[in-house]
Amino acid sequence: MIDRRDALAGMAAMFGAALFAPIARAAGVAVPTVISDGPPSAPVFTAQQRALMTALSERVMPTTDTPGAIAAGVPEFIEKLLADWAAPADRKPIVAGLDAIEARSRSDYKVAADKATPVQQDALLTLAMENEIPGGADFFDKFRQLVLTGYFTSEVGITQEREYLPVPGQYDGAFPYSNVNKVYSS
Repeated sequence: MIDRRDALAGMAAMFGAALFAPIARAAGVAVPTVISDGPPSAPVFTAQQRALMTALSERVMPTTDTPGAIAAGVPEFIEKLLADWAAPADRKPIVAGLDAIEARSRSDYKVAADKATPVQQDALLTLAMENEIPGGADFFDKFRQLVLTGYFTSEVGITQEREYLPVPGQYDGAFPYSNVNKVYSS
């Protein structure tokens, strides 16, 4: 059975010391607690911020030959994690970053950022990543961690993006590496 807590621990190891605090809290809880079930305890985003966060999550992890962030439930994961596992100070760079991207989109493209074209949204994310939007680099780093963590700990990420083997097969020390198609998850 897929265990999101184990997957979160793996994500924590991947990001290391720079792990965003709410992800670290959720991964480090000793008592198993369901993270993804039910709505957040309180809304974190306005309707406009939620629409933008959803659109940008799909730009970070787009649909290709496997489902993207939206199909994997990443936007719901992000809001749930920020509502239930983040301190108010942890939410500030995400909310402020969404507001800064929204302002830049309206200034540059004369359209709400969630309605901008994918190319425009990519440009806005690049501006954030390069810190050319107020607080952009901090937002981008934390937001990207949230998206990747939400995606790779979801059922879609574990079973369709990676090769899921709940019970690994036999050991074959001579298995050709060229035959490995995906990274294995457990």
